[in-house]
Amino acid sequence: QPSVEQRRVHGGLNVKMIVARRVLTLSARTSGVQRNAAFRLPVSRLQSSVSLLASSAIWRRIVPTIAPMQFSTSAAGRALTGNSDPLVCLSPLDGRYAPQTGELRNYFSEFALIKYRVLVELRWLAFMAAHEGIPEVAAISPQSQEFLKNIATDFSVKDGLAVKAIEKTTNHDVKAVEYFLKDAVKDNSELNRIKEFFHFSCTSEDISNLSYALMIKDARDHVLIPLMSELIDTLTALAKESANQPMLSRTHGQSATPTTMGKEVANFAYRLARQREQLQAVSLLGKFNGAVGNYNAHMVAYPELDWDQIGGSFVSSLGLAHNPYSTQIEPHDCLAELFEAVTRFNTVLLDLDKDFWAYISLGYFRTKTVAGEVGSSTMPHKVNPIDFENSEGNLGLANSLFTHFSQKLPISRWQRDLTDSTVLRNVGVAFGHSVLAYKSALKGLRKLQLDRNRINDDLNNSWEVLAEPIQTVMRRYGHANPYEQLKAITRGNKIDKETIQKFVSELNLPADVKSRLMALTPLSYIGNADVRALQVGDAIKQLK
Repeated sequence: QPSVEQRRVHGGLNVKMIVARRVLTLSARTSGVQRNAAFRLPVSRLQSSVSLLASSAIWRRIVPTIAPMQFSTSAAGRALTGNSDPLVCLSPLDGRYAPQTGELRNYFSEFALIKYRVLVELRWLAFMAAHEGIPEVAAISPQSQEFLKNIATDFSVKDGLAVKAIEKTTNHDVKAVEYFLKDAVKDNSELNRIKEFFHFSCTSEDISNLSYALMIKDARDHVLIPLMSELIDTLTALAKESANQPMLSRTHGQSATPTTMGKEVANFAYRLARQREQLQAVSLLGKFNGAVGNYNAHMVAYPELDWDQIGGSFVSSLGLAHNPYSTQIEPHDCLAELFEAVTRFNTVLLDLDKDFWAYISLGYFRTKTVAGEVGSSTMPHKVNPIDFENSEGNLGLANSLFTHFSQKLPISRWQRDLTDSTVLRNVGVAFGHSVLAYKSALKGLRKLQLDRNRINDDLNNSWEVLAEPIQTVMRRYGHANPYEQLKAITRGNKIDKETIQKFVSELNLPADVKSRLMALTPLSYIGNADVRALQVGDAIKQLK
């Protein structure tokens, strides 16, 4: 394709016209015509030359010299295959944004899924060994218990690759974990004797649903909730810092009753805190009842045991709530509840991003500059609200995925289909975009500098907002048509201090009331906004 410079020189012509012009120039030169004559040829002449050139021998000689430039990236593409450098990752979460999202690999990578499955399999074997009703799995010695514990705690990427190597043969990821564990205990005679009790009476979904529940629970508790709390704490501090700063409200984008900046920040802190509490309250469930949810194989092998009690106890021992009713899969209703809770938190934060972006646009906040950073490749003065924009974009991506998860995962044909499997593998992507959004919003909030003078200027030029308190007081003291009187002098008109005070001075009101209205200004007409801002921390504590 033509370069920018080629388009400038050749007047925006397409590549064939550019080549035609060059060929004509070459022809003119060999004929003794002035070198630049072809550049003055009209477009119509060039267009007629294109069709001629397309079938000519000279065109066939020119094209091969262009083609290698057009397709030269193919060799580089082949060279990227198998390259794990973040620069060539398919997903920006693992590439450009890896420093911000890397902690989620502990919960949502393929390695993490394998490790959690190993943990569940090991815990089930140990649970059976501790149950006196299953004598074939004798109580495990302290040494062998430590051996099993170390398999889980020391599970490495090398071990994960060993599982993947087995999966190439089995074409089944959970069965590969079972075979890996049998091989891992082969040199321990005590454990080797009971190795066939790995995965005993389990369907793969018994292992997987517990693994995913634990992964999501841990990511929520150790990554999402702490970041949410950091956002809420940052906003609570900003609310208190700006509690007394009056600010012109805007409803429908127009001037409205004043508030304080702190109160508006406090609104977001409280809303986000409510959603965080609801997310924390979501109970993650697990099932452990076999191929279709009825303990069929269990009851044939050990008909004398209470398998409902055993299955429930095992699930509870992992820190999960037991779901006694399921098909082959845990129905994922609890996951939908959790994803919807995250979506609501994200939606509130998205609202915050848009509002703070607008406050920066109004000049109410200035953004601290960072040495060396560039706001625009051509406009040197720019300091853009990119952190709030980055947060907004990633929240949209996260919510679109979470919404799909919550709508799709609870649906499975008959006793199960496999559609949930591939979808669940993408849960970490939604968490990743959420984490990136939270960190971007935090970065943006920490750069803010309140411009009190700019905010005050807006209020001092908006005396029309005092029409509301004046007409309200007039109602109390029996004036006729107070709303209509204020509407007549304010709606669509530019109102200043003198206009408002002249109107008030002519009202028949008690002296102290009139004095109070005369002293009222847009800066002082804030209700209890300052108090609400200062008390938001206490209000949030009461949510728990």
